[in-house]
Amino acid sequence: MDHQQAARIRHYQPADLEDMYRICLQTADDGQDATALFTEPRLVGDVFAVPYAVLEPSLAFVAEDESGVCGYIVGALDTQAFDRRLEREWWPALRVRYPEPAPDQAAALPRVVRLAVQDIHHPWLTPAELTDRYPSHLHINLLPRMQDRGMGRELIKTLAAALREQGSRGLHLHVSLGNPRAMGFYRHVGFSRLPASDVGVFVMDLSDPSSTNS
Repeated sequence: MDHQQAARIRHYQPADLEDMYRICLQTADDGQDATALFTEPRLVGDVFAVPYAVLEPSLAFVAEDESGVCGYIVGALDTQAFDRRLEREWWPALRVRYPEPAPDQAAALPRVVRLAVQDIHHPWLTPAELTDRYPSHLHINLLPRMQDRGMGRELIKTLAAALREQGSRGLHLHVSLGNPRAMGFYRHVGFSRLPASDVGVFVMDLSDPSSTNS
């Protein structure tokens, strides 16, 4: 089966939520399956995927082939506003569902689990010097069967077009320094890396329509 030919991109629908949880978990360990690392399998999706689909569904898209949903891209138009909305509408319930562990317990958790819990209880707020120029951000994940087939580029083009339609002038994302394959991918599809030694921050100027067409 040629999954590339069979795949299509469409808007997220509420029925896709379980697939988003599954895909997020199966790609959470720097692109690898993190199922064995999580005792709460929905935790990582509750942080990095589902709030976007629920709160900004117009910027949520899925890739689907003959075997089902195989990837997604989600975004926030205004990162600063989205952070405030998470604090009001999303994090309070998760702080009850996923209590903050004691420091010694947190230290014993796998890194990806520890970071997800930390984001719930101590969200990292994007600095204004980044969002002033690149106000929007994204998360994207593809299952292995859809990787290296051009679908990641198509998902980013789809989201970039939707962001332009909603008036965004710039897009950013963060990449783990432990995931060089992802960093190479973002460069390949039109992002540039900002100078930083401790984190991978990639940006795209959405005022340039050619930025995702190369």
